[in-house]
Amino acid sequence: MPSNVRIGTQGWNYDAWVGPFYPEGSRTADFLSLYSRAFNTVEVDSTFYAIPSEKVVQGWVERTPDDFVFALKLPQEITHERRLRDSKDVLAEFVERMRLLGPKLGPILVQLGPDFGPTELPALAAFLPMLPADIRVAIEFRDRGWIHDGIIALLAEHEVALTLTDARWIPRRTMLSLAERPTARFSYMRWMGPNREIVDYSRIQVDRSRELEQWAAIIAQLAQRATEVYGYVNNHFAGHSPQSARELQRLLGQRPVEPSELGEQLSLF
Repeated sequence: MPSNVRIGTQGWNYDAWVGPFYPEGSRTADFLSLYSRAFNTVEVDSTFYAIPSEKVVQGWVERTPDDFVFALKLPQEITHERRLRDSKDVLAEFVERMRLLGPKLGPILVQLGPDFGPTELPALAAFLPMLPADIRVAIEFRDRGWIHDGIIALLAEHEVALTLTDARWIPRRTMLSLAERPTARFSYMRWMGPNREIVDYSRIQVDRSRELEQWAAIIAQLAQRATEVYGYVNNHFAGHSPQSARELQRLLGQRPVEPSELGEQLSLF
């Protein structure tokens, strides 16, 4: 499998992962370093709630290998509170802080809420030109009304990737078909699951092997034409996202790092 495919999870800071993924006895402070020995990318959820301090961002850099990449969710102040309007100042502050990641800066995810419908197209059209040209940006819609030729053309004009999401908002069949209509040079995928009923993140509780096989076939095709492919699994997809991510890696011909191997790494801390 080409090296331009990066598979990871949505977040890393889960106590329930200690045992099934992180070695027994792992400290919270060690989670990111251990995680980065199993996966070479992660989607940061905490940036959705607040812009992190310089110290926090620098800590991320110091605790991960040189080839590690962070994908970051745009703050909810922009997407959900201001609804993309009058947000130039917050966007600039966020981007400036994230640039501290240097070469570890990956895509920024603009996650819009289910109540952000197509009637708010003017806000989206005004927001897209404000995005820095040198930053990779992906956008996730949670209303199927956004999925039409006009929006695909608009995103392509600004080279913003349409996020392919396996969730309850837009049918999987639609999402799989959209892989044939890229709007940016890179691809971005998220596996969310149909609901949020799963509360135990320590083990797989739903068999998603068939869905993962479908997505693996799509990723293999995308990897041939995209500069990079990023994919992130949520705990709610099947119950324990590290295991789902490793299964995707196997399907793609990548060699997963098993939890037993992380146990050997714990002695380094």
